[in-house]
Amino acid sequence: MKKIGILFILILICLKTNAQSAAEDKLGAWYMYNGSHKLTEKYSLQTMAHFRYYEVTSNFQQEIYRLGVNYKFNPKMNLTLGASYATGDLAYNVSSPHLYEWRLYEDFNINSKWREFKVRHRLRLEHRFIHKNIDTDETQNWFRYDLNVNYPITDSWSVYVFNEIFLNLDRSEVFAQNWIGAGFLRKINKNLKIKFGYFQIKQNSQTLKRVRIGLLLNTDFF
Repeated sequence: MKKIGILFILILICLKTNAQSAAEDKLGAWYMYNGSHKLTEKYSLQTMAHFRYYEVTSNFQQEIYRLGVNYKFNPKMNLTLGASYATGDLAYNVSSPHLYEWRLYEDFNINSKWREFKVRHRLRLEHRFIHKNIDTDETQNWFRYDLNVNYPITDSWSVYVFNEIFLNLDRSEVFAQNWIGAGFLRKINKNLKIKFGYFQIKQNSQTLKRVRIGLLLNTDFF
């Protein structure tokens, strides 16, 4: 597994060295925290904070914070209701409107297993209340579908692949973007995991390349 980590670091260095001046040619990075905090047998709190950059360590793109309440129907199905706040820079290396937005969201998650493969389907409705600069406000409704497949390599390492499609329900051209990527997950203990991977954000006008480095925390207050 040390070889995997070294290879991943070398890829980052090479991509950063060969980067050009346009956002599409830059390797960006997301630094992530995701938490799940069990309150009762059925209820838990979901927390999240993401810091996203056009480049690996510079040129701010977006930060987003999320809080939700999750209800588990059974081991395979659960529902989350929550809110998030985001602020971001809409363009790379040029003057652009600064974006602030609140979101309300509803997630329906379905978990399944086929042999050693763990599969998660997440269907999300988002209601975005967007404020640009001083005088521009709009409301948008989005639908997102995320497919995530995880396969264990050892007791503490696993590999994952995912694909998430975004649809803007308030525009005539509904398709907005698609995320596709893969990575590794390292279990530190029963409460803590670390994930790192690479993915692409495919939009109508460009494709952005990103690495993801994340901390996953699970606590049990029940």
